[in-house]
Amino acid sequence: MKNFLTLLISFLCISSFAQENNGIAIIPKPVSVTTKAGQFILPKQVVIEADASGDSQYVVSYLTNKLNTSTGFEVKTSQNAANASIKFVLNKSVNTAIGDEGYELIVNSKQVLIKANKPAGLFYGVQSLLQLLPKEIESPNLVNNIAWTVPNVEITDYPRLGWRGLMLDVSRHFFTKDEVKQYIDAMVKYKYNLFHFHLTDDEGWRIEIKSLPRLTEVGAWNVKRVGTFGNFIPPTKDEPRDYGGFYTQDDIRELVQYARERFVNILPEIDVPGHSLAAIVAYPDLSCTAEANTYQVRSGEQIMDWSHGHPPLAMVDNTLCPANEKVYEFMDKVITEVAALFPFKYIHLGGDEAPMNFWKKSDVVKALMKREGYTKIAQAQGYFTARVEKIVVSKGKTFIGWDEVLEGGVPKSAAVMSWRGMKGGIEAAKEGHEVVMSPTTFAYIDYMQADAITEPRVYATLRLSKAYQFEPVPEGVDSKYIKGGQANLWSEQIYNIRQAEYMTWPRGFAIAESVWSPKEKKNWKDFFRRTEQHFKRLDAAQTKYAPSVYDPIFKVRKNSQDRLVVILESEVEGLDLFYTFDNSFPDEYYPKYTEPLVVPIDADKLRVISYRDGKPIGRMQTMPIEELKRRVENPE
Repeated sequence: MKNFLTLLISFLCISSFAQENNGIAIIPKPVSVTTKAGQFILPKQVVIEADASGDSQYVVSYLTNKLNTSTGFEVKTSQNAANASIKFVLNKSVNTAIGDEGYELIVNSKQVLIKANKPAGLFYGVQSLLQLLPKEIESPNLVNNIAWTVPNVEITDYPRLGWRGLMLDVSRHFFTKDEVKQYIDAMVKYKYNLFHFHLTDDEGWRIEIKSLPRLTEVGAWNVKRVGTFGNFIPPTKDEPRDYGGFYTQDDIRELVQYARERFVNILPEIDVPGHSLAAIVAYPDLSCTAEANTYQVRSGEQIMDWSHGHPPLAMVDNTLCPANEKVYEFMDKVITEVAALFPFKYIHLGGDEAPMNFWKKSDVVKALMKREGYTKIAQAQGYFTARVEKIVVSKGKTFIGWDEVLEGGVPKSAAVMSWRGMKGGIEAAKEGHEVVMSPTTFAYIDYMQADAITEPRVYATLRLSKAYQFEPVPEGVDSKYIKGGQANLWSEQIYNIRQAEYMTWPRGFAIAESVWSPKEKKNWKDFFRRTEQHFKRLDAAQTKYAPSVYDPIFKVRKNSQDRLVVILESEVEGLDLFYTFDNSFPDEYYPKYTEPLVVPIDADKLRVISYRDGKPIGRMQTMPIEELKRRVENPE
């Protein structure tokens, strides 16, 4: 009887997992998956066969730690084990089809085999293996009474693009070294290999430069404000400037090594010549403007006037002066130390949103333009870019900048990151530049994910389904110039790592699949099926994510009687929307949305909640009628 009960419990656990798994749910979608009958059961004494030397040691250590943490099983490593549970093989004859980051994963009832040309491929094979195990494998704590099974499967997989990145802005709000590690740990699960580290901006200089100590002594600190960034009350002179922080050079080395062990390159960004207020406060003589010595590091107060379009008009001069020789001495010192800290080939030097209204009235900039024969102010930025690009090259690195660097002219050896849509990247590729696509249209994950009544209000909305439409290689462009793509997380409205996670996932899934998986493999319905399985995995990992995809989409118009009419839509299929105008909180016994709603004359709010299969799945949404009126009168 005891044996029967044990078998029954195991069967129920396995059956539960099979139903929950709902088929293979790997993100990003592999190139080829063939399922087989049966499953592999992870033994309580796991033996990993691998040559644990070189970078392969990182893969073995990573998997060992994952298995130890959640299963509690004993894990041993051997270079030649007849009874190996999991076997890593580096191909002696290179499999050209899978390249440096591809892998083959073969699971049968006796063993898991991962083959690759390079250790990076083994690492990505491990990520797919972990996604085949029950979701509890992601738990940071020991989980008991789980049947640790893997379906029998054969997978051949390799990335579409070599640059698969996420950017984290640590300047607007500072994230600790451990929080950065946490973010890297989350991204590698989805086969990202590039962490873009936005280290400097108007709000803080976050990297120690030993030859320029005031950059962190002064430039790393501002006044703490909480609320809607960009509209804060300007700090008074006597308010304490103790909010912020920076990474020492030892911190940077530690992060670089941590990322390397997970096959991630770190791209440092020093944002110049605009977005440089923190540096100017530390060293005012880098500015063209005399009153720069009165400036303070920005705490979130308004410093730009965007009403005139792009580039903005500056209310304070946050630019390094292109006509000041001290600026190039400064840049040489910064780039020298940054190049020594980061082994990655590229250094990002910004170039975006540089306001030029202070330059236009600067005598030294006017003299520069006359001397160089320039007729447009943008050429002054081109002069700056050309000079700092030479400094970067002199350190054995490659310059990369945002697409504005094209406007003033940039050497062909410079790479371009296209953020203002795809246009800048297309233009750069046609001119022979290396290009990384990170357009606002699809990849700006600081944008709202749902309605502004729910999300911290920023410039625009980017829903999951739109992010999934990201196509990093546009038609009509030679693909050899497209290095890859990435999503960018600017942190104006992101005060902590939990919110950073919420903004990244699940849209980070969509971008990961767009840069890894074959274009023809992408399918929104299948992707969302897999995404829902990964919501459970994120729950197990205690990683925050946004359920915004279940929220209703509000559209509003007026009918012929001048009455407000609300149309409710869903981003995904199978949702039932229930609503009320009477200030109560609807559930499945309230009216179900079936057609456009005419707003009652005296109603002051509309509440909506989404259900699926008789259970609430979305968040209660409360839409003020005044907001609906505003949207009709001022459509965005």
